[in-house]
Amino acid sequence: MRTIRPRRLRLLWLGVTVAVAGLTLAGCSGSSYDPPAGIQVVASTDVYGSLATTIGGAQATVTSIINDPAKDPHEYQADARTQLAISRAQVVIENGGGYDDFVDTMLSASGNKSVTLINAVKVSGYNTAAAGFNEHVFYDYPTVGKVVDAIVAAFSAADASHAALFASRGATLRAQLGTLENSEANLSATTKGVGVAITEPVPDYVLHALGMKIVTPTAFSNAIAQGTDAPAAVLAQTLATFSSGEAKMLVYNVQTSGAQTDAAIAAAKKAGIPVVPVSETLPSGLGYVAWQTGVLAAITHALGK
Repeated sequence: MRTIRPRRLRLLWLGVTVAVAGLTLAGCSGSSYDPPAGIQVVASTDVYGSLATTIGGAQATVTSIINDPAKDPHEYQADARTQLAISRAQVVIENGGGYDDFVDTMLSASGNKSVTLINAVKVSGYNTAAAGFNEHVFYDYPTVGKVVDAIVAAFSAADASHAALFASRGATLRAQLGTLENSEANLSATTKGVGVAITEPVPDYVLHALGMKIVTPTAFSNAIAQGTDAPAAVLAQTLATFSSGEAKMLVYNVQTSGAQTDAAIAAAKKAGIPVVPVSETLPSGLGYVAWQTGVLAAITHALGK
């Protein structure tokens, strides 16, 4: 069983408390910081923000704290506007499992006691104490379906007059997630048992659903996930999976980089092994379903070469 040690999203505080106080006073005077109409929602990343936006539509205003595909999501600089949004939120959506603890920190600082908090890991039903637990549940489509249900319930409670609309949007999104699960099942007919290397355990739920065999040494992916270097012998073992042909594909986190990640990518390309990038936030212009459809398509294309 793989042991997953999360590289947590870190929040950098830069005088947020004082700044929030100033923004709060400005909001009371009728400035541009007055809360917009609709259910006020804050999501830790745009992955969950996309789900909330799809379900909430014009009846919700969604703020995604981390939403830049060009940046490492593990390094986030807090700002006063985000803290203010947290303080006014009716619904907050976080990943949980130690992934985005900064949300709880900001909620505690906000004094917002009436918020409905949706924690994807708790909703998933997975045992976080189990050996090998992987907190990247946004790559687990059954869990995402449960998050969708939780969002529909929270929005319906916040705005009962649009409950039927939220339910309809949620049902559509649920059907799309079902299509993703069917795609996994169909693709697994050709991917079951195929060796795959990873730099981090970000996409593992998809890879396991496809029946693929992760051949990367646990010590390597753990080190990269923690932002450290693996021992030289472990790196050599990882690179050997490409030259030996044990790994038929490399899946790497495009939002983090380092010498050992670069070495793995270079070794895969040298051996003619296809390289598939994945991310922890949405590519620009894509919603959740389109993003994950693209991930499955990229894996299909890579193994078809």
